[in-house]
Parts: sequence; structure tokens; C-alpha cells
Amino acid sequence: MANHSSSYPILHASFNQNNSGFVISTPDGFKIFDPNTGRLCYERAVGGFIIVEMLYSSSLLAIVGAGEQPSLSPRRLCLFDTKTNAPLREMTFLTSILAVRLNRKRLVVVLKEKTYIYDSNSLAILDTIDTVPNLKGLCAFSPSLDGCFLALPASTTKGSVLVYNVMELQSHCEIDAHLSPLAAIALSSNGTYIATASEQGTIIRVHLVSEATKSYSFRRGTYPSNIFSLSFAPSLQLPDILAATSSSGSVHIFSLGFDTNQRSKKSSSFLGSILPDSVNDALDPANHHVLHNAVSAGVRSYTVVRKVDKVADSSSSEFASCRNIP
Repeated sequence: MANHSSSYPILHASFNQNNSGFVISTPDGFKIFDPNTGRLCYERAVGGFIIVEMLYSSSLLAIVGAGEQPSLSPRRLCLFDTKTNAPLREMTFLTSILAVRLNRKRLVVVLKEKTYIYDSNSLAILDTIDTVPNLKGLCAFSPSLDGCFLALPASTTKGSVLVYNVMELQSHCEIDAHLSPLAAIALSSNGTYIATASEQGTIIRVHLVSEATKSYSFRRGTYPSNIFSLSFAPSLQLPDILAATSSSGSVHIFSLGFDTNQRSKKSSSFLGSILPDSVNDALDPANHHVLHNAVSAGVRSYTVVRKVDKVADSSSSEFASCRNIP
């Protein structure tokens, strides 16, 4: 499914909202696969697209061109029907589109300094969010209608994140997660948790969205690293796995299954009580597994963990273990 040639790069790769479809875009076009079987479900070879977002298993796509052709402007969002191979609606913006997210009720378009919220059915604009300069188009979206949140950077000098309720069209909270600016953010599919990593890349934190309180802290490593992506395992209930990819070339798999009281007990100990939070994070249980040399170091990559098993380690406690399935 992936091409490793540097002259044939992957421009975009993502799952749909329920993980029943997986799309890869290259300079030639894009392809949609069944992630369980690897079967090619749809392909379109008309040029490069930097954004291809699916609406569940429907025929609707939200696509944005890479700008290599005049007809594929990065400022134009096209809602495309794969059944008719024809555009349904096109929307043009003043600046380049950096990210698009959608579910059955809402369409979100992220620009450098503005984020637009639309009704997915009528495409009527519902709200406009003025944001800090967001050059990378960082955002996270939980598609569940019961916990439909959007997360955006809230500062360019520290790791603050704005959590916005997309259904109620109001700000939910602002979380000061890191001292350094954000590098990656992710929301669980049901909107329960938000994971963040800063440009420092050593600590990954997970907050409970409803209360804006920290639930987990994980030390990815001792030395700084560029975090390319964070992703929760799909779950209708509470997610139990968080994956992180970085410039180190390794994939880190963190388990969220342990008792959250472990952190508070550790912090309330004598040593934990006298250390600042930035150091105290290192005292939290690691609860993670590392896939070493999973990708080439320093290369931004998209990685799919196809299988995660629960196994018992030498201490008889459950731990997340990963194995690759061809």
C-alpha cells in the first residue's frame, strides 16, 4: 500500500471516522483501501491532493489539491462523489486550506489564522474561529456527535490547546499542556481524551476533555524528538492505546489501561510532592512499548499498527504488545 521512493512521496494518508477505509494520496492521485484486507476500493489519478477526507463509508470525499495544476488549487475545497466521479460542491478560500475534518453534522476547514465551521448538509457557515498563526494546520477532531470536539493551538509560545464544542458552537476549555509550543494533538474518537506533544517531544500528556484535567503523562524519551503524529486506538468506549511517531524512527505505543490513581499516588509521595510537574512526569509509570527502527529516522512517515495484543509480562501485569501483520 505504501511506496517508499523519495521521488514518489505520500502527500496524505488517513483513516475514515470508523476506520473502515484508508486513503493514500500521491502526486498522481489517491487510492482508498479496505484496511482489513488491503483491497483497493477506489482510485482516481488526476493529480496530487494534499487532503483527502472520507465521510465514513459513504461516497462523499472532501478533497484539496496540492497546487501542482491550476485546477487543483490548495485554496479550493471540493466535495466529491465517488459514485458519479463528479464534484458536488466547491468552496474557495482566501488562503491555503491546511486541514479538513467532517462528520455527518459538521464540516471543519482550517486555515492559517481562521477555522470555519459549516453544517455538513446545507454547507451554511455556523461559526468562524480566529486562531493564533497555525502554520502546520494542527488540529484534532472527534467525530462522535455526543462528544464532538475540535482542538486547535491556542498559543505560539507555549503548549496551550483550545477545545471547542462543534455541536454547541462554543469554546469548551483551554488546556495548558506544555511549556513549549505544540507539535501534535489528537482526540479520541468519542471525545473523551485529548493527547498532546510539544516541540520538545519528550513528554506526551493525555487530558480528560470533560474536566480539562490531566489523566496520564508518558515519557517518550530523554532526548528531544520531533513528534510527527499521535493517534488513539479506535474504541466505542474508553481508548486503551495511544501511538506516537517521531523523527527518532521508532513508534511508541502507550497503554492507557492502568489505574489513573497511580499517577496521583505517585505525585502525593514525598519525592513526588517536592518535584515540579515537569520532573514529576518522569515518575509516572512508563506503560509503553517501543517498535525500534520502525521507519527511517528523520523521515516523516505514516504508520499503521495492524494488530495490538494484550499479553502478560514477567510481572504478570497486562501490557500492550504489538506485532506486525503483513
